[in-house]
Amino acid sequence: MIYLFFLANNVFAQAAQGPKGIMGIANMLLPFVLIIGIFYFLMIRPQQKQRKQHMAFLSGLKKGDEVVTSSGIIATVYSVSDKTVTLELNGDVKIKMLKGMVSANAKDAVKE
Repeated sequence: MIYLFFLANNVFAQAAQGPKGIMGIANMLLPFVLIIGIFYFLMIRPQQKQRKQHMAFLSGLKKGDEVVTSSGIIATVYSVSDKTVTLELNGDVKIKMLKGMVSANAKDAVKE
């Protein structure tokens, strides 16, 4: 019990002195900067890299490519425009969809 009293007294004495000036602010902000840095390298940067790869894939689409849509449909590219792509499903069935809804190359998706 007496030990807790001395411990509490020591803690309050240190808190009363407190860090002063720039070093006090730096010590308070350092954990937040570290958390933001870790968040950036573990979440934001990989997502940006994946988005860049997807945009490169979409810009390289051409007639005859076999692709998978975001809904899981495997189809062949019939024609490509700026914002849309026409997919051929079964020789005579063609659907027009947004280019962004094409998720991957069919060969790469089947391997996974």
